Amino acid sequence: MRAKLSTMFQSLQVRNYRLFASGQLIKLIGVWMMFIAQDWLVLELSDDSATALGVVTALQFTPVLLLTLISGRLADRYDKRLLLFVANAFWTALALGMSLLVITGLVQLWHVYVFAVLLGVANAVETPVRQAFVSELVGMPLLPNALSLSAATFNSARIIGPALAGVAIAVFDVGPVFVISALSSLAPLVNVIRMRPAELHREALPPIEERASARVVDGLRYVARRPDLLLPMALMSVIGMTLFNFQLTLAALAKTVFNTGAASFGLFTTALAVGSLAGALAGSGRRSRPSVWVVLGSAVTCAVFGTLVGLAQTYWLVVALLVPAGFFMVFFAQASNQRVQLGVDPAFRGRVMALWVLVFLGTNPVGAPLIGWVAETYGASASIWIGGLISLTTALLALTWQLRRSGARVRLRFVPTPRFYVTQL
Repeated sequence: MRAKLSTMFQSLQVRNYRLFASGQLIKLIGVWMMFIAQDWLVLELSDDSATALGVVTALQFTPVLLLTLISGRLADRYDKRLLLFVANAFWTALALGMSLLVITGLVQLWHVYVFAVLLGVANAVETPVRQAFVSELVGMPLLPNALSLSAATFNSARIIGPALAGVAIAVFDVGPVFVISALSSLAPLVNVIRMRPAELHREALPPIEERASARVVDGLRYVARRPDLLLPMALMSVIGMTLFNFQLTLAALAKTVFNTGAASFGLFTTALAVGSLAGALAGSGRRSRPSVWVVLGSAVTCAVFGTLVGLAQTYWLVVALLVPAGFFMVFFAQASNQRVQLGVDPAFRGRVMALWVLVFLGTNPVGAPLIGWVAETYGASASIWIGGLISLTTALLALTWQLRRSGARVRLRFVPTPRFYVTQL
């Protein structure tokens, strides 16, 4: 067990990565608390409008759609550590400003909309840079493990943050939650300063003169020539847009279908995050690039459980199904991320990961308002199972395409059930 745990958390032995991960964990706990509080605040300010939730989600991710590719170019040209500091400092200033509006009672719905857009700008810069920076923290041999631990960090925060937010909202209202989120965002700023630049793994990067000519279009052309990169990105673009909207749909499901409070909404999110954490840790032992079949199989399973969540008729059945749904959702996303990162040339990593973030998060401005409209028109449950069926259809079409392209076949083999005989002596 000790050897297994040592392998699972091997990247934490690297000081720079340990600082990075701990800072992210503290910040993300606060971020998830803020997201829960923000969604609850929007419902209060909009008379329980799922469409308003969809608009906020879309506004958060529209800058990702517009600016992410430019951010990837910046990541391939400039110091990623400096870019991370600037983006996180901007995030901290925004969180402090929003917390003051909420605490003083001056907040209005349009304030939340503006806040969502500005946070989206910070995310558009920070996310692709952070994704590409992991390889510089640990080097290529430990990159699969570090990516899995980063996902585990994210999903640990998804467990702790919503649970704390649900209790805090019920006891103190939403204002203190925004304050906690603002204070927690200071952690990555401090830890980025504490990192040792001399210990970063940058030997695989081309000279600064060559990186200065990095163009967005070159990154797009590079991906276009790589079917092994295109397939996971295409899958993620559809599944991310139609099924990865639980931040929106679970709030509407808890409040409008099951008529529950903030604590129950937090339980939905926590159940999803428990499965997500298990899915992230399940991939932490991986030491090589995952195969396309791992990506496709996890995509199909993720879509199946997502559909079942939408079809569930009871509160506790939804909670139970959210655990495997979260597991395969993150297992699929992580396998796809690792397949992309471990197959890309270091000189293009920033731009390729920017494109990955674009298909992972940038489709939300399109999907979130549609999902919100479906939830408000046909019910929150329908918005989930419809997204699940679209995702399942896409995954099966991708599986069929890959089978034809590779000439492989899927065979089912039925193993006879063992028979047991009792002999009387």
